Amino acid sequence: MVDKVLVFDPAVTDEQIQAWQHHLKLTNGRSTTRRLGPNPVLVVPAAPQGTAVSDQLPVPLREIALTGEIRLSDRSLRPEGTIVRIGPAIIGDGAVNVFAGPCAVETWEQLIATATAVAQCGVIGLRGGAFKPRTSPYSFQGLQWAGLDLLAKARERTGLPVLTEVVEPDHVGRVAATADALQIGARNMQNFSLLTAAGKSGKPVVLKRGFGATIDETLGAAEYLLNQGNDQVIICERGIRTFENATRFTLDLSAVAVFKQRSHLPVMVDPSHAAGIPALIEPLSLAAAAVGADALLIDVHVRPEQALCDGKQAMLPRDFATLMGKLEVLAMGAGRKMGSVPQPDVEELMAQNPV
Repeated sequence: MVDKVLVFDPAVTDEQIQAWQHHLKLTNGRSTTRRLGPNPVLVVPAAPQGTAVSDQLPVPLREIALTGEIRLSDRSLRPEGTIVRIGPAIIGDGAVNVFAGPCAVETWEQLIATATAVAQCGVIGLRGGAFKPRTSPYSFQGLQWAGLDLLAKARERTGLPVLTEVVEPDHVGRVAATADALQIGARNMQNFSLLTAAGKSGKPVVLKRGFGATIDETLGAAEYLLNQGNDQVIICERGIRTFENATRFTLDLSAVAVFKQRSHLPVMVDPSHAAGIPALIEPLSLAAAAVGADALLIDVHVRPEQALCDGKQAMLPRDFATLMGKLEVLAMGAGRKMGSVPQPDVEELMAQNPV
């Protein structure tokens, strides 16, 4: 079945959209209203092209025929791509952006030391898990609400916007009130009640691809977020499970190119969880940037040997600094730039938080 999707200018009013629906009811039958961020959208099932339109109705910016279940994320609806804003950070404008920090928030000392180190390197945001859904119930599950408070404190100290995972629909409101962006983990990619709640929050959402999920299934999960009117969505490739066991997962860099071709949403890559080996993070990060990733999500820990969660995959700050320098060179060679946010005073930050 072919649906017609009409995308309108943000200035088009609800009354004008209702007038369009009345017109479509008379000519083609029912239609459904949606929003793509600020843009009103009408979906008309099985609608023929070239329907006569009254001069009094606003002209759509785009009129597109789509098949299948991937609709609001389809690149044809927004060929220029979507810009996602996380605090002062801008993702999707062509720059190479990096979020970094510990996989899990463990202590204030560990968090602020790591946050200070990555802030010095020019990252655009701080990652850190307050809630950690783990394979084993006996593994460290995160500091939870206390960890969220520490992330807010670290943002106040460093100025870096915070990205953290939300694991329950009932948690979304409280996490969204503190974090600058929500992360949906790979294990929750098809937790549809969580996706719906996160979409309704209006906060930017980083959606991690499930390690057993196809590209279509990942885009289908993104549709749940977009269907709530929230276009501030980033798709994150974090590796898929294959027969190969030399690495923790297999980083599917071809998916980055496919996501960029098929969807208007920015694409992030998490090389840390994909490889599970610090020595592989640098080459995988450079490859991800080369293939067109808009952002990277990297685990950094000041003392990975003492980490309570995924310490074996975390980079040391000195190695991360080297990677950031190489990313800048690669970005320049590709006609891109490194993303940036206002940086804290380094001397003051170091004086307050010696690493």
